[in-house]
Amino acid sequence: MKRFLILFTLLSAFSLHALAQEASPDAPATKEDVQNYLDAMHSDEMMIQMMDAMENPLHKMVHEQYLKDQDKLPPDFEQRMNKLMDDMLKGMPLKEIMQVTVPTYQKHFTKGELQALTQFYSTPTGQKILKEMPAIMAEAMEAMTPIMIKNMEQMKTSLEQQVAEMLRESRKQNSHKSDVTRD
Repeated sequence: MKRFLILFTLLSAFSLHALAQEASPDAPATKEDVQNYLDAMHSDEMMIQMMDAMENPLHKMVHEQYLKDQDKLPPDFEQRMNKLMDDMLKGMPLKEIMQVTVPTYQKHFTKGELQALTQFYSTPTGQKILKEMPAIMAEAMEAMTPIMIKNMEQMKTSLEQQVAEMLRESRKQNSHKSDVTRD
């Protein structure tokens, strides 16, 4: 009986020590925690799909720009711009981009939060979100593009007006200064 109590005490002590060694959910996330999360999300595949999904809206934007400014642009503008954008998208160092995000995830999520997210994205619902997200983003981008273009045009006009006003004010001040220095 005495041996059993000693053995039980030793096993309990080792078990408690092992439990104490487990990281708390509030502990800082490790690189491994982030990598597990990114793997559960199939982040490499998702980035490729998102880049592919961006192609059509970008091509459409180039086409609309070409139609708008056709008389000012070379005839092969659309073809050259589409190739340039395709090359830029295909040349993105996706693995490197994903790796530089690791510290950001570590900063904003605890170990427990990343484990919970990883667990969620491993479920059928989480996997469905991941599967549908590129299509959702592509459709959203297509819907947003005309609004963004219109807004950018308005911003450009406003900026041009403000810069012109600043130049007029600057000229007035400079001419006033030169009048004062002549007196």
